[in-house]
Amino acid sequence: MTGPPSGVPEPAAAFAGPLLCLETSCDDTSAAVVRGREVLSSIVSSQNELHAQFGGVVPEVASRRHTELLNEVVAAAMAAAGVGWDDLAAVATTQGPGLIGALLVGLAAAKTIAYRRRLPLVPVNHIQGHIAANYALGVEAPFVCLVASGGHTLLAVVEKGVAYRVAARTMDDAAGEAFDKGARLLGLGYPGGRELDLLAAAGNARFVSFPRAVPRGRDFSFSGLKTALLYDLRGRDEAEVEAHRADIAASYQAAIVHQLVEKTVACTAGEGLRRVAIAGGVAANAGLRRALTERCEAEGLQLSLPPLSLCTDNAAMIGLAAGFLPALPWPTYLDLDAFASDSEARAARPARRRPRAARPAAPA
Repeated sequence: MTGPPSGVPEPAAAFAGPLLCLETSCDDTSAAVVRGREVLSSIVSSQNELHAQFGGVVPEVASRRHTELLNEVVAAAMAAAGVGWDDLAAVATTQGPGLIGALLVGLAAAKTIAYRRRLPLVPVNHIQGHIAANYALGVEAPFVCLVASGGHTLLAVVEKGVAYRVAARTMDDAAGEAFDKGARLLGLGYPGGRELDLLAAAGNARFVSFPRAVPRGRDFSFSGLKTALLYDLRGRDEAEVEAHRADIAASYQAAIVHQLVEKTVACTAGEGLRRVAIAGGVAANAGLRRALTERCEAEGLQLSLPPLSLCTDNAAMIGLAAGFLPALPWPTYLDLDAFASDSEARAARPARRRPRAARPAAPA
């Protein structure tokens, strides 16, 4: 079969061999080897302990740690998959959005590997990666995907592959940020969202009547809920807070989950679809997974719940998304830049076209 003309990107799905995938958009250093929808290996090195002393992610610290860990993580992923450099068909990496310094570490490494091996490179949008995590479960488009994390909360109508349109987004804070801020107010450790979820499991979700009114339309809003928690805690003495910390956490989590579930189900009905998926770090929240499962069963909706390992940032999801995206041929990707937000990606200038380089000598 005749391939695409010279210089025209070809779909990564056309590659018969495996892809080496990198993800460094925030504070997890990850590498994976993916073939089609099969995850051959996935290695994630968390920086939670490193950032716990600061109560949150410090971008410069995260970037430096990525540079220290990435080579080791890549080697571990390739060893676990049982593949060598000559087996790779392409390299995939997160281009954005995320912390710009952290992204640049992964992008530079991906360029270096791809260029040295004369391989194509697939740049992947982080949001598309989260959505694609559901393809490991065999879900098929179209479906509505709730993407919820510390930096994003949106409803994506996935029409084909990882092509989507945004049907709703948060008007202020992301759901993950609301969980993390609530955890700090409650005096919990880092990462706050996970700690709050664990504490809430032992509490009474009816203890506090936090506002569950949601904004009109499909969009989300969580800033008012955070304020409500702040004032509730201020109105209690220290002993009462200590005695009912789990109950307050459960009530607060239930209010966040209620909005996420109601908006997702309403959007799915409004789009005339019957498939629902979730993605992002908040998709690992036990309360959300339980509530959405119950609601989808009641509504007769098909629900995709990615395994916890594919909810938080990981390179496997980047590889799953890459199979639906065009690959940049060697060496046209050398001018490729990272972007911190989708608005920056839309405003970015197109990469300069480099003169066609002479083919280097084969590696020794």
